[in-house]
Amino acid sequence: MVTLAVRVLRAAVLPLALTGLTALAGVVLGRVYAGNLLTWLVIGAAAGSVLVSVAARRLPSWLVAPVSVAAMAGWTLWSLRLAATRAELPGGLLEVSADAARNGIPRLLTAMIPVEPTPDTVLVPVVAAWLAGLTGAEVALRTGRVLLGYLPAAGLYAAALYVVGPNAEPAVGSTVVFVAVAALGLATPTAAGGGDSSAELTPRVRAAVRLRLATSAALGVALVVGLVALLGPVVAEQVDGRPVDPRRYVEPPQVQTLDENPLIRISGWALHPEQKLLDVSTERPDAPPAGPPPEADPAADTARSVRIRLAVLSDYDGVTWRVGATYRNAGRILPAAAVARDSTVRTVRQQISVAELSGRLLPAVATPREVSGARVAYDPASGTLIRPEGLTPGLRYAVTSAEERPDQNLLASANVPAGEEVARVLRVADGVPDPMRRLATQLAEENGAPFARASAIEQFLAEHYRVVADAPSGHAYPNLGFFLFGPRNGGGQEGTSEQFAAAFAVLGRLSGLPTRVVVGFRTSGQGPVLAGDAYAWPEVLFDGLGWVSFDPLPRPDNEPRPVEEDFRPTPEDPPPSEAPAPTAEPSASPEPATAVDAPPGDDGVSTPVLVAGGSGGLLLVVGALLLTLLAMRRSLTRGRLVRGDPGQRIAGTWREVTDALRLAGRPVGDDLAATEVAGHAHQTLADARLARSGNDTVAVTPSGTAQAEASGPAVDELADLLNQVGFAPGAATPDQAARAADVATAYVTTLRSARPWWRRLLWSVHPTPLRHARRSPR
Repeated sequence: MVTLAVRVLRAAVLPLALTGLTALAGVVLGRVYAGNLLTWLVIGAAAGSVLVSVAARRLPSWLVAPVSVAAMAGWTLWSLRLAATRAELPGGLLEVSADAARNGIPRLLTAMIPVEPTPDTVLVPVVAAWLAGLTGAEVALRTGRVLLGYLPAAGLYAAALYVVGPNAEPAVGSTVVFVAVAALGLATPTAAGGGDSSAELTPRVRAAVRLRLATSAALGVALVVGLVALLGPVVAEQVDGRPVDPRRYVEPPQVQTLDENPLIRISGWALHPEQKLLDVSTERPDAPPAGPPPEADPAADTARSVRIRLAVLSDYDGVTWRVGATYRNAGRILPAAAVARDSTVRTVRQQISVAELSGRLLPAVATPREVSGARVAYDPASGTLIRPEGLTPGLRYAVTSAEERPDQNLLASANVPAGEEVARVLRVADGVPDPMRRLATQLAEENGAPFARASAIEQFLAEHYRVVADAPSGHAYPNLGFFLFGPRNGGGQEGTSEQFAAAFAVLGRLSGLPTRVVVGFRTSGQGPVLAGDAYAWPEVLFDGLGWVSFDPLPRPDNEPRPVEEDFRPTPEDPPPSEAPAPTAEPSASPEPATAVDAPPGDDGVSTPVLVAGGSGGLLLVVGALLLTLLAMRRSLTRGRLVRGDPGQRIAGTWREVTDALRLAGRPVGDDLAATEVAGHAHQTLADARLARSGNDTVAVTPSGTAQAEASGPAVDELADLLNQVGFAPGAATPDQAARAADVATAYVTTLRSARPWWRRLLWSVHPTPLRHARRSPR
């Protein structure tokens, strides 16, 4: 009985060793996972694979693999269901399994540390552990090659170390245990056939065989120790002190182009304010019973107390504000960010349902700490979320956020950080218009403290500019320059929150303030969130207080003051004042001259001769004037189309089109964008053709332009070239300039031919284009 127990115990040592070696890979990998679920699932896979091989040892070798794979499928499906339940992920088992199979490896390598054990992050480790255990057990137990059977477990252990990389402490303890377990398995005698192969030998021969085996083992150990002593230092010198992180080679989830700059969506949402984007339900368990929220300006949000953040834009190149975030797949529990020293934190819980909001950006109150009901990727730097699969109508998720509130009493004396850490949010791109730089300098000179500077910019924008829902989108330097200093009666000094927030952020950076722009929604926190609730606001970073939001929008019913009242650039060399020269008074009035009498009998030139001479002279003067106007008009057109660089020629062709619209009695205002002017040009040509033909109906597209039959030359193409010149100076080519000239000439000729005959005669000599020759297109 004792001998049988010893044999059973001896036979169990190697399977236990194989199970332990495979399970240690799960222990190492589990250090970067949240909780211990992954570790237990890998241990179960290691034990199950070895037990199946032990139980099926008497079966043919070709039959063991199918049996073990079937058992692996059962264990894997149960593991996926358990992980999905723990993570509260929606969907059936088939849907969850298919998604995990498609995205297991990339999500494992792009997941944020600590990794939450979800189906896609546990599938690969569980399957790899089962296959390693199956392979090792078959090689070690069936053929008796123990050292070769260790290779799958050793490879799995090395892969776990590589995946963890520098994201955990060195695995010294588990590595020592791995070596000890491997040595224990090697030290236990085993045989492929299940018994001692030297049992049938004579005692003398058996003793000789054992002595030979012991000597060989001793020599082998001595050889291994010697090699370790000689090669160990050499190998150690080649190993970097910090392991490589495999995540650096894998591209994390990316946002769509639409989401990279959601600031441009503000104007589109403003034109359709009743569009339903979200449904929100908000709870604040630790909110005070009453009182306004302590924002940077307490009167900012009286009726609307919840700001739902969609995106944070920190990068600006003079043309576009961009998100510039690095998103990592995250689980339900998000990494906790450092809280500003002098800020208080309040918990906000929200249930959000997506209606017609598109893209990948996931709205949430700043800063999210826990998300359930949706798979998300997270950027800790900005505290924003995306759903890599994109938003779909009906998506419902819950967010728990830690909302920071700065101490209002410390803002007046707070400083702003500087250095490389905040260089990104202090960077000012080249090409700042001089008036904008002078305005920032003037506001900074009058206000020394950082908070005073920020408040001055906020007050300046709120008092001098108007919010209009139909203002065109755009926040490049030319757009902001027109918004700040353009004529009030020509579309300047008015815009949406896009221009207010962008102008604040740029003026703030010019004043030495680290700023960024946030896009989101301002609501009451309950009920539907409409497109009209979309809102952009600037934030300033203060030491010890974190990011503080400002609201530069004008207050309701406030009539803006003209910008000139507070901003009058002083000329560097003012001209000296000159007193008017005194006027000498005449000493006496001059005597009236006496008319000279004509000689008697001379009646002068006859009346018909005078009439004929006067008419002829008048015709000569009118003809000379018309020829002069014709020559000046042709010179103006030729100069616009063939002189200057390609960008100037394209701008000249655009002026030819706008002059043609003036001559046709359909001028355009300076507040229209190029694409809007192109649509107006199409409609003008269609109306002219309709009036000439006497037709009562014409087909009109939803955009307001005529059908292709009456649309005329491609003015839209010319508008695109003009936008290219405006936002990418120097990028236009001579071929594009020649194409623009062809399009403009064709349009002007077509529009002129559609006018009545007497208007066609006056077209080439009309002086209106000469009066507007100095104006440039917007």
